[in-house]
Amino acid sequence: MKKNLSFRAPALLLALCMALSLLLTGCGGKGNSNGEAPTVGNLKYESTMPLEYADQFAVYRYEGGYSLIDMVDSDRILVVPEGKEIPDGLDDDIVVVQQPLDHIYMAATSAMALFDAIDALDTIAFVGTQHWYIENAIQAMQDGKFIYAGKYNTPDYEMLINQGCQLAIESTMILHNPEVKEKMMELGIKTVVERSSYEDHPLGRTEWVKLYGVLLGKEEEAEAAFRTEVDKIKALEGTESTGKTVAFFYVNSNGNVVTYKTNGYVPSMIRIAGGEYIFTDLGLDEDSKLSTVNMNMEEFYYTAKDADIIIYNCSIVSQLHTLEDFFDQSPVLKDFKAVQEDNVWCTSRSMFQQTDKMGSIIEEMHAIFTGEAEGEDLHYIFKLQ
Repeated sequence: MKKNLSFRAPALLLALCMALSLLLTGCGGKGNSNGEAPTVGNLKYESTMPLEYADQFAVYRYEGGYSLIDMVDSDRILVVPEGKEIPDGLDDDIVVVQQPLDHIYMAATSAMALFDAIDALDTIAFVGTQHWYIENAIQAMQDGKFIYAGKYNTPDYEMLINQGCQLAIESTMILHNPEVKEKMMELGIKTVVERSSYEDHPLGRTEWVKLYGVLLGKEEEAEAAFRTEVDKIKALEGTESTGKTVAFFYVNSNGNVVTYKTNGYVPSMIRIAGGEYIFTDLGLDEDSKLSTVNMNMEEFYYTAKDADIIIYNCSIVSQLHTLEDFFDQSPVLKDFKAVQEDNVWCTSRSMFQQTDKMGSIIEEMHAIFTGEAEGEDLHYIFKLQ
């Protein structure tokens, strides 16, 4: 007996139309893979900010000067212009911030330099560390313009509430203590987790200055700061590889080596600068978002002992000053080719916090790889003697 399907056709057609409509409108959530804008309450979408290197955030513009900052696998921030009303019908997960901002809790240390680059340190009232390596941040701390409000995982909730914290900016370190963010939100402290550390390209990290430009109403300053670093990289385009192999690492308190995955941003910096990262396929089969890899010294020695150049990473550990300090990390380091050929370099403590200077740091790497750095006064990397 033939079934009568005529009554099902309209329902099926309606379901297909609804599915297509939801796809095209972004389902009221994040923009889809085609870059189409999310629906944000009753706001009318106007445009999307073009990005050149960053892929961990997007910015959507809406009529009236509103902007939605959409961070991949993280938070969405609706930036409401000064004097404008908060729109109706917003999704519950959208963090709403009203300009102007001048009471930010900065717990993400790598973002400080980007605020400094757009002359926006005055928007920060609270910080999550007392140890800064950025000159203007050091001065602000000394002048009492920054208040230490506790480390990212032990914030002073009472201080932040009583002194009117408008927004807490956390790094992905907070993901190890999710209960802290939950507590902040419960207490009404608006909190977001920025993901600039997940960018693969070094200029992707610097391009986060545009996100903060939107947040703080300093987009022209952000574009100018970003363009300065891009121009430094563009000047190196077409430069042939020096063929110099480079090991970039530090030794942790357990005596293990911490280095970078081959597809991480530091190896990318080395390649742009004309070097060849010593590890050709390290960590490529791992799903972890971490950019670093731990290994024992014996394993590291086997692969990296013949590297032409060593750059020791002091941006996370105590600053080294001499080759003897370097040898104190492990006696076997004396046997490395770069040591024998007097080609051991070290980063300054400020390098990790200088996300606004990626182009400048790559310039210095290029000078080292080409031999042009000898006798030069570098700012971020220096030779160990």
